[in-house]
Amino acid sequence: MLEQLFGSKTRVNLLGLFLNNPAQPYYLRQLARKFKIQLNSIRREVENLEKFGVIKSVSQPQAEPGKRSVKAKKPGSKKYFLANTSFILYPELKALLIKAQLLLEKSFVREVEKMARLKLLILTGIFVGREGFATDILLVGGVNHRRLSFLIKRFEKELNREINYTVMTYQEYKYRHDITDRFLYEILGGKKIVIVNKLD
Repeated sequence: MLEQLFGSKTRVNLLGLFLNNPAQPYYLRQLARKFKIQLNSIRREVENLEKFGVIKSVSQPQAEPGKRSVKAKKPGSKKYFLANTSFILYPELKALLIKAQLLLEKSFVREVEKMARLKLLILTGIFVGREGFATDILLVGGVNHRRLSFLIKRFEKELNREINYTVMTYQEYKYRHDITDRFLYEILGGKKIVIVNKLD
């Protein structure tokens, strides 16, 4: 859908990657390897996004909290790119991306429901803005793990980000619920989207 709007699948992939990971810097060869696209094509799209103001270039990546920054080399050091969060249309682009992801989520949920005998399906973590949360999806019931893993990998590719998921049998869920398991209660008591609930 978004490639029709933005005119290029590569551009959409780059937008998704930068907007979903605004503090993460990337260099051109890294992006080319990630998307399995020729370096010249990536360079052209990145240059267009930089000219438009959606991303910006830096001479060295910014250090993540708790990590030492990578020292920039002298001449010939890598040029990194990251989201320009001060771009005037940044909030609108982010909102548009989230809405597009919601459509993808619906498609993902339909496929999960077809391949599993679910009693409970909850979206949390990245799907409700809880960055860094222990899991993004909780599934309770009979699940084909191999098919689910394949489906998750495909969904990760579409979202351009990693998804953490947790699968429990009904017996495990009931046991954890009865002992007031902290991990489970953080999911149940926190911000979440309940897609399937056949437990009540």
